[in-house]
Amino acid sequence: MQPKEPVHTASSPPKKRPKAWVLLDRDGVINEESPGSYIRSPEEWVPIPGSLDAIRRLCAAGLRVVVLTNQSGIGRGILDLDALEAIHTRLSEAVTHAGGEIAGIFFCPHHPDENCLCRKPRPGLIHQAEAAFGCSLEHAPMVGDQLSDMQAAIKAGCHPILVRTGRGHELSLGDNDLADVPVYKDLSEAASAILAEYEGSAV
Repeated sequence: MQPKEPVHTASSPPKKRPKAWVLLDRDGVINEESPGSYIRSPEEWVPIPGSLDAIRRLCAAGLRVVVLTNQSGIGRGILDLDALEAIHTRLSEAVTHAGGEIAGIFFCPHHPDENCLCRKPRPGLIHQAEAAFGCSLEHAPMVGDQLSDMQAAIKAGCHPILVRTGRGHELSLGDNDLADVPVYKDLSEAASAILAEYEGSAV
């Protein structure tokens, strides 16, 4: 016997919340970063304390998490695609083990001199994600630790959020006409703010 479908009257249609997204930079936001150096192997990938649980909390609330990262080490010949794939496998597995999920990872492999469309501060990676998921990421929060993250978010109509981990501790937004961008200590604190706004909008 087939189970009966739930009945909804015309006066009270079922509520279906649209998918919501959070965009994250990788180095300096999810994992530790040493300025001037590159992560070349999975063993060198070390999560920032609290970042994996932050992603878990975002996912538990129904948000989908996407990673957008410049990886010019490929264009510079410092690492290859196989090494990058192994690093991203470690990232995804660590997030899964913590109880979260990465919906997708999009990266720019080009050298800065190539003048590509996908290297942040250009919004190409965001547009790639939109094409892959068949959705608009306009108004989605985008968390980063560099000026280029903030600029890419603004160009794509996203909401930039700065964290002070990674290179974020040295960035002064007031000098870049970004004084209104919210600033948080780390991804954990930023996730709490995102969740407060997201859950509040459902009331």
